[in-house]
Amino acid sequence: MLEPGASEPKYSIVVPFHNEEESVSELYARLAGAMQGRYEPFEFVFIDDHSTDSTPRLLAQIAERDPRVRVIRLKRNYGQTAALAAGFDFAQGEIIVAMDGDLQHDPGDIPALLDALEATGCDLVSGWRNKRVDNFWLRRLPSRTANWLMAKLSGVPIHDFGTTFKAYRRDVIKQIALYGELHRFIPALASWHGAKVVEVPIRNIERPQGRSHYGISRTTRVLLDLITIRFLLRYMTRPLHFFGPAGLGGLVVGSGILAWLLFEKVFRASHLFLEHGPLLLLGMILLLFGLQLLALGLLGELVMRTYFEAHRQPVYRVESVLGASHLTSTRL
Repeated sequence: MLEPGASEPKYSIVVPFHNEEESVSELYARLAGAMQGRYEPFEFVFIDDHSTDSTPRLLAQIAERDPRVRVIRLKRNYGQTAALAAGFDFAQGEIIVAMDGDLQHDPGDIPALLDALEATGCDLVSGWRNKRVDNFWLRRLPSRTANWLMAKLSGVPIHDFGTTFKAYRRDVIKQIALYGELHRFIPALASWHGAKVVEVPIRNIERPQGRSHYGISRTTRVLLDLITIRFLLRYMTRPLHFFGPAGLGGLVVGSGILAWLLFEKVFRASHLFLEHGPLLLLGMILLLFGLQLLALGLLGELVMRTYFEAHRQPVYRVESVLGASHLTSTRL
């Protein structure tokens, strides 16, 4: 519920932090400078992903000074996707802007995102770091390859899936359940829900202080997530269509092989293990393979129905909430 006299914000700025003590104060100051005057009323939703440095203390001090700031501290380090999910759940604005807390995103680019959102009437504006400043072999080349694959597999023709710097309409982002590391695929998931997605260039700033939480090691996770998102976008509501063709193929071919071997045994008295041993094993394996895939597809159908019909729980648990200027009833 809103406090008496408080106005509901039109804009929410969601920023996850994890051990970003070097950038907290400066980022807040720059965000306030970018939003004040032009984008009123607004709120800041800062998520502390269980930082172990002085980030919690600095965020608490900011929340005490500024009633537009709400700080959500998670019970443990859940990762960026869960932190963003928490921020989106607590955000009250009609338009929600998400960005990283390490000063690699320039708050001065927020107007470009919001102007594009209003001018095009779209549902999501994604930032595009068209001039990357990081290492070519360790960051830019893997990122470019992954973005190309994401665009092809998802059908969403944007250049930069990896950046957190995006603007959303509230009704769109609230529809998307985030878990794992699916924050990279929000444009694809939003498009699956029927959202219109556009892209605008943003500045990519070299991290001024601290060290990056990401490196080349995340490439494997991104590739695995690509398989996940491809499956979710095409077969989430019909998993049997994914497992069924291969299952039916194995069932038909395996049954055909075993039927022919049965004919050989009954009518020609063939010694199956001596004359057709490998073929017999192949037929049995294909038959079992087909049955298992069909069973897996049917189980997937049951899980899918449970997912859509049951009440979904958030992927995080909140330890504390500071600043309740615009507090509403939210799932905890």
